[in-house]
Amino acid sequence: MDAMRIALQVLVVLSSLFLVLLILMHKGKGGGLSDMFGGGVSSSLGGSSVAEKNLSRFTVIAGLIWVSAIIGLGLMARFSA
Repeated sequence: MDAMRIALQVLVVLSSLFLVLLILMHKGKGGGLSDMFGGGVSSSLGGSSVAEKNLSRFTVIAGLIWVSAIIGLGLMARFSA
């Protein structure tokens, strides 16, 4: 059980970092904190809608991996005693 718990904890940390990276790569929609960090500057780097759709898909997949790892850790903590 300890190896599974450690594996899930590593998965949570790695997926969290990857999820933060993916979210920061998204194009800002204007206003708020995205303008403060340069999101208001128009750039041609993220102009492709296909790239934006793929980025959104990867973000959702990383979020699902994170949620499933959190649920797994919660279930292990609940039923380990």
